[in-house]
Amino acid sequence: MQVRADRVSLEGHHGTLLPPTSLTVGEGDLVIVHGEPGVGITAFGLALGGRLKPTTGTVHAEGVDAGLAELVAVVDAPGVSEPDDALPLRVVAGEELALAHRPAGKEDVARWLAEHDAAPFAGTRFENLTPVLRTRLLTELAAERKGVRMLVLDTPDRHTSDVGSWAGLARELAGRGLAVVVLTATTPLSALPCTPARIGAADQPEPAHLAPEPTEELPGALTESDE
Repeated sequence: MQVRADRVSLEGHHGTLLPPTSLTVGEGDLVIVHGEPGVGITAFGLALGGRLKPTTGTVHAEGVDAGLAELVAVVDAPGVSEPDDALPLRVVAGEELALAHRPAGKEDVARWLAEHDAAPFAGTRFENLTPVLRTRLLTELAAERKGVRMLVLDTPDRHTSDVGSWAGLARELAGRGLAVVVLTATTPLSALPCTPARIGAADQPEPAHLAPEPTEELPGALTESDE
């Protein structure tokens, strides 16, 4: 599966939100996208996820029959998919699990939080979680959604200057075989862990492919059941 954005642009009531931008990302790939702080970079993430129709250009998924909205989860987008800061973690987790069509009762939520080393924070207001925990839990919850094969992390750098906290998570997720796009806006280019794709550009660097390639058995090779 590959998602291709071809010269996608978006116009708002007061001008251009997103200049023409292209990007290609496949399963097991990690791409970091850098743009100016503001609504434009979030608009690109929403276009990648099929939540906004581009003014010009196209976004489509290749190699699958499902639509973008089923394949792509946009994580923590300001004003769109970010949780209400006043809610306790257990409520946010329950809502996200229900959205993923997973068991979301009280015991189910408690079990999920325990499995993700977050049980002590169940009653903590979401705004009081550390940035590292916030991004990790929201991303893991998004990955629970049935059919999701691509994650768009919307500006995790707006919560922290610790690049490694979200970059390591993104690498791990791509290593599992998911397509991962991280939108960044406040991190200096020199601090990013790889050469980023740029908002407003058609020519972009190759994604980092992090998923292990499947091994092929040699013809006639013995398997454990043959021995």
